[in-house]
Amino acid sequence: MNRGATYALAAAALFGASTPLARALVGAIDPLWLAGLLYAGSGCGLLLVLAVRQWGAAGPGRRVAPIAQGDVRWLVATVVFGGVLAPVAFTFGLRGTSGAAASLLLNLETVFTVAIAWFVFQEHRNARVVAGMAFIVIACGVLGADDGIGRFDRGAPLIALACAFWALDNNLTRKVASNDAMLVAAVKGVTGGAVNLGLALLLAATPPASAPALAAGVVGLLGYGVSLTLFVLALRELGVGRASAYYATAPFIGVAVAFVALGERPGPALWVALPLMAAGVWLHLTERHGHAHVHERLVHDHPHRHDPHHRHSHVFAWDGTELHAHPHEHDPEVHSHPHFPDLHHRHGH
Repeated sequence: MNRGATYALAAAALFGASTPLARALVGAIDPLWLAGLLYAGSGCGLLLVLAVRQWGAAGPGRRVAPIAQGDVRWLVATVVFGGVLAPVAFTFGLRGTSGAAASLLLNLETVFTVAIAWFVFQEHRNARVVAGMAFIVIACGVLGADDGIGRFDRGAPLIALACAFWALDNNLTRKVASNDAMLVAAVKGVTGGAVNLGLALLLAATPPASAPALAAGVVGLLGYGVSLTLFVLALRELGVGRASAYYATAPFIGVAVAFVALGERPGPALWVALPLMAAGVWLHLTERHGHAHVHERLVHDHPHRHDPHHRHSHVFAWDGTELHAHPHEHDPEVHSHPHFPDLHHRHGH
């Protein structure tokens, strides 16, 4: 399996499982507090890991690379849409839906994300990818039509709005995907958590008890922090549309966790939707796309391996450890090989 697909599926599993778990906390935590705690747990946990990485760096090639100056404005936009607006809309929407219904509504994020990637940012697509996405969307529709899973009532519009914000966030995150993925996720978590906790202090009720607050932080670290880190890595390897196709499996994970953790029960539509979703993912996994293409000269700084697109020397002593990060240059090149619209293959056709 392609490395990017592995990242995307792991991200989907973590985020999908977090939705019903967050829904279970709604009764004990006000939505504003919950939004803040989910992202604060994500950001603080990742900052701790980053500190350990930086402290244990074995040389200049192992440091935590800073955010590129030209990418800061894009990162600010992702924080606003994905770290502040989306979680507030989502946690308020959770009050009006079941855990399974909320998980299913998250399918809208994939639809919105891919639509923006294809029609606004003009990301490359072919018949196989379009067919795979169609199977995934149909599977989502089949699940959403099953009354046995949960009603989409007053919370549904807010969750749909959160999906639109997250979809825009996903496409903007593509702009910063060359930066350290964990640092991107940490900045979004700390900033989004601080803003939402500040709003909770001003507008919400009494702070939650320590036990549910800690639980929310742990759910946020895994379901938002680690998941987002993996998704940024998937964006780097696959591009937005293909990474989002794999990420569309998240609602299935969420529904399964809702069945186990919340005692909700599946309807027959689940067994119809599963093979459709599997077919869509298989079409993406087996995609092969290759042609002669041009790489323009590029200088940037991101964690990388010495793969075919990173064959360069070092001006510092390097111990051969992968991954490593440092400013490096790509010489102009024309060649042909199978590829995705990843960080180094964002070209026209």
